[in-house]
Amino acid sequence: MKNYLLLSVLLLLLLSSCGTNSSSESFYVKNIDELNKAISQINPGGEIVLANGVWQDVQIIFYGIGRPEAPITLRAEAPGEVLIQGTSNLKLGGEYLVVDGLYFTNGASPAQAVIQFFINDDTLANNCRVTHSAIRDFNKSQRNKEDLWVLFKGRHNELDHCYLAGKSNRGPTLRVDLASNESIKNYHNIHHNYFGPRQPKGGPSAETIQIGDSGTSMAPSHTLVTDNFFDRCNGEVEIISSKSNFNEFRNNVFYKSEGSLVTRHGNYCVIDGNYFIGSERSPHVGGIRLIGTGHWVTNNYFYNLNGEIFRGPLAVMNGIERSAINRYFQVTNVVVAYNTWVNCRSPWQFGVGSNIDQRDVLPPSEIRSETPIRTLVANNIIYNAVGDKMPIVRYDSIDGITFQSNIINNQGIGFRGVEGLEEMDFSMKQLEENIWVPSSDLSSIEVHYGFEFDQITKDLFGNSRGVNNSIGATNGVNAGKTNIIAITQYGPAWYNPTPPEAAPKTYAVGSSEELVAALANAKDGDIIALNSNRYEISSPLKITHKLSIQSADTLSKSIVSYTGAAETPAFEMNPKGQLNLKSVILQGTGKNYAFASLKENMSSLYNLKLRDVEISDFDFVLKAYKYSFAEYIEFHSTVIKNCNNGLDLSSEDDNKGEYNAENISIVNCQFEGVDQNVINYYRGGYDESTVGGNLVIKGSTFTKSGGKDATGILLNTYGIINVAIAGNTFQNNNVQLVARLWGAKNNTATDNTIVNAGRIVTEQNLPQKLMY
Repeated sequence: MKNYLLLSVLLLLLLSSCGTNSSSESFYVKNIDELNKAISQINPGGEIVLANGVWQDVQIIFYGIGRPEAPITLRAEAPGEVLIQGTSNLKLGGEYLVVDGLYFTNGASPAQAVIQFFINDDTLANNCRVTHSAIRDFNKSQRNKEDLWVLFKGRHNELDHCYLAGKSNRGPTLRVDLASNESIKNYHNIHHNYFGPRQPKGGPSAETIQIGDSGTSMAPSHTLVTDNFFDRCNGEVEIISSKSNFNEFRNNVFYKSEGSLVTRHGNYCVIDGNYFIGSERSPHVGGIRLIGTGHWVTNNYFYNLNGEIFRGPLAVMNGIERSAINRYFQVTNVVVAYNTWVNCRSPWQFGVGSNIDQRDVLPPSEIRSETPIRTLVANNIIYNAVGDKMPIVRYDSIDGITFQSNIINNQGIGFRGVEGLEEMDFSMKQLEENIWVPSSDLSSIEVHYGFEFDQITKDLFGNSRGVNNSIGATNGVNAGKTNIIAITQYGPAWYNPTPPEAAPKTYAVGSSEELVAALANAKDGDIIALNSNRYEISSPLKITHKLSIQSADTLSKSIVSYTGAAETPAFEMNPKGQLNLKSVILQGTGKNYAFASLKENMSSLYNLKLRDVEISDFDFVLKAYKYSFAEYIEFHSTVIKNCNNGLDLSSEDDNKGEYNAENISIVNCQFEGVDQNVINYYRGGYDESTVGGNLVIKGSTFTKSGGKDATGILLNTYGIINVAIAGNTFQNNNVQLVARLWGAKNNTATDNTIVNAGRIVTEQNLPQKLMY
């Protein structure tokens, strides 16, 4: 009898096992043909192992039907040792698939995305996961060519413990697509990823994460973005652009990222327990910007943020009356509670984007006149180590906002306050770098309990709010959480985002041949010292990485004479090229250029810094071609004379919000005999989400310049948002205008001396072409 029962059990288990059709089989593959064959044969529970090495020009289509208890896995033989390069991408389709340990680098996708959770419109991915993988510098050849690195469709998909950094071309790093019924209510989970530095793009469409788009913004998404690290994500003004309903953003760290988390379209987002860490050096690091209905902003921590307007620490926008779906809806029924702002400039900014004064140049469909209503700001803390004259900025009426149980220590500096924000003398203590918590007992402050506040059960650190609840992001002075911004908590364990840098090497060169050879051999960060008096160069010096070139004796400058062909540059700025040129005399033939970008295939930005340089006899000092972009162009203590053109950064003429450089600095320089385009810096198109560029001209002298410019303007800055012209001398320039400034933006001119050189005018509202 016992044997009979045992036999029955074994038979039942055998039949059950056969019924699952699962497998523990493993395929080891070394090329794309073997991989495709394995994919066609794999069963639930099986795995495909990609051999270590370079997989060049592979388009992987990973289709399978796994099960919750028996997924199908595609993994690297060793995490990070399978390098996907060249014209390559990965498409997933089916159910319960896992991709683990791949590294995409040195290439670009031939399709819409590098990794996409669908194969075609009929074959989406559901319950699939990409984990412990990396994408770095996997860019199209030019910044205007659009793609994404990760594109979600389907439902219940997951991206976790991945590293994504270095995207430079148009398009969000990651996007969730809701363009079908199969992709709404998707409940995707994006967690524990390291979104590494993304350089400024110089225009729109460079978000790190975009969830939905304008056309699907009223659809429910339910995407969860949690426990991610956003490190210097500077692509554009929106780091995260939420364009759908019911998304949640929890426990993320935004570290020195020049933008904001934005509820751009859609409603009912939860923004809880996030850290926004800024930098005293950057005026562009933002926090949270709110548009739309029903958002809850709770338990967030803001530190050292200096952004303004669209990048304000808390920016609550005005809406457009009867707004189109792709514009700005009024803020209504929003809760901002239990947050802490420490050393933030103007931490609360309301009515952001109000532009009633631009009715003369904009149609009614663009006028943001609808102020926030039915909005509650409660139980928040503001602490300023140095008093702020305007901790609350009102760009319009705040009558629709209720303030309850908020406190501020503004060090006794008076400001225009509101009822519901009490000035108090309390102190803070540093828990760890960048993290400050109250050291004073704030239990005397009565906590405001609004509708559904009982659902705010935990604080920033995960401590319960059920007992002895207190205002601010942290419940009292108890911490319970450390190493908050340790990057080891994010991304794949096998990837080191901050490898050690080699010490720079100095090459001492005494001839033109040695200069060319040193340039070819130098590594990132190296220095080339010019020992001789003169160097004759007949073909462009290609700058492909970070490099310094300087005279060995700064008191006796070396001469670099460029005799190359017309319209070629002495220094050719390539993608990722960063040149620091110091104490050099640079001479041309009158027909060639001193500096220029590539005419095409500028897949990444370049940077250019000059100090104590003398430039003469060139056609162009700097020629920036279309689709090129620089983050920094700095001319300090530099003389420019007898050139046909100066700095020309005006090639982005499509009027779509693009421009050729983010920051231009001209300090203590001399311009003499520069005929036209002395400084021509252009940004076209009415795109309010593009908040650049930035131009500083300070302590410089301009003489006998600009007379041949067709515009009659010495300094052309049309459409540039931030312009500061201060302490300069303009003398004997045959122009009508020194500059025409945009009064509605941050354009200023102070302490300048103008003698026989035109005038500076301010036009409040420059006409702009609409992009939409």
